[in-house]
Amino acid sequence: MKAGVLALQGAFREHAEVLEALGVEPVEVRLPDHLSGVDAVFLPGGESTTIAKLLDSSGVQAALRSRLVDGLPVFGTCAGLILLANEVEDEHGRSYPGALDRLDCTVARNAYGRQRESFEASLAVEGIEGAFPGVFVRAPVVTKVGPAVDVLATHDGHPVLLRRGTTWAATFHPELSGDLRVHERFLAEVSGRGVGTLRRRSLGSPPEASLPAGQSVPGPERPFRAEKEVTG
Repeated sequence: MKAGVLALQGAFREHAEVLEALGVEPVEVRLPDHLSGVDAVFLPGGESTTIAKLLDSSGVQAALRSRLVDGLPVFGTCAGLILLANEVEDEHGRSYPGALDRLDCTVARNAYGRQRESFEASLAVEGIEGAFPGVFVRAPVVTKVGPAVDVLATHDGHPVLLRRGTTWAATFHPELSGDLRVHERFLAEVSGRGVGTLRRRSLGSPPEASLPAGQSVPGPERPFRAEKEVTG
């Protein structure tokens, strides 16, 4: 299996490392031709306005839109969610469509605040046993979802993991958590393979552990301190 990772800006290397750990070949997508032959694509966190401009100038936007319309599975994290949303609100209350406009939801950019307000929180994710460590870095907030969108996890009353068919999106960064399970579940679902069949090696132990299945989280939050600057 091959999965593209949009590599124009942002945390694309971290997604590639998770894919490699799951035995999936990552393909860095910088040009339209790089989408050829991939079975899914990941849109990483970063600076959404910068990524949107680079999508356009590189020619990737039109090619990616076409592949998504044809059913290419996609998972957008943080800025990637902003690209997929059909409505984005900026800090001044102005709204505009996301660059790819593929997910029926409204997203408020940087709604949790700046880098220093980044945090970790335990999440109860539908279909995943125990808690998942959610890493929120300058995260957007989903303020509205359409009726066809499934909410797979929430935090503080807001959806943080969404799915509509083979389009998934998260306001947090599963690629920074040290836990492979969200990527694994997405890939297993869109490929038709069973969960657990992809895992090849570990990225290390995820941050402290777990709750009984089905128990609602959130536990106490703690500030997130990135080793390097990470944006949305």
